[in-house]
Amino acid sequence: MGAIFIHETAVVDPDVEIGSGSKIWHFSHVMSHCRIGKKCILGQNVFLGGTVEIGSGVKIQNNVSVYSGVKIEDDVFLGPSMVFTNVDAPRSFIEQKNYTKTLVKKGASIGANATIVCGNTIGTYAFIGAGSVVTRDVPDFAFMYGVPAKQQGWLSRAGARLYFEDGSTDSCEKTGEKYELRDQKVSLVPQ
Repeated sequence: MGAIFIHETAVVDPDVEIGSGSKIWHFSHVMSHCRIGKKCILGQNVFLGGTVEIGSGVKIQNNVSVYSGVKIEDDVFLGPSMVFTNVDAPRSFIEQKNYTKTLVKKGASIGANATIVCGNTIGTYAFIGAGSVVTRDVPDFAFMYGVPAKQQGWLSRAGARLYFEDGSTDSCEKTGEKYELRDQKVSLVPQ
């Protein structure tokens, strides 16, 4: 699979699991008890808080902080300078360690400078546009953008727009995969 690469300026604390083929670049900091899957890329100045779980094939661009309480599944893309929160009502004079959980499901993409408010789930293969602020759960395959983020449509696994004008199915123009819309939920039709 390949060796692990850790740039000489990166700090990786003890008791961290890093999968083969992963790369950690300049000035990044990975705190103790983090788990990073195989073939992940952590760009420059990435911070992973203690107990963070990162799946395999994840790409985290420059200047992203993933705080305790956040879990990232496989094949997720986190754009430059996007932000997670992990406390519902932060106060500087109160120490709070009961972090509100946030889940980013398989294949989701979050654009540059987006903010994900804690306590929400980003669905499988969902796409969050740059600069958006997510304040609620995001359905699988949803295309969201704005402040606050609102659903603007649906996208396939490959990122192509899906249109359900007939109310039931559409195919991805890039892969030919079929998708079905039922009860405002999109799913991939088994081939």
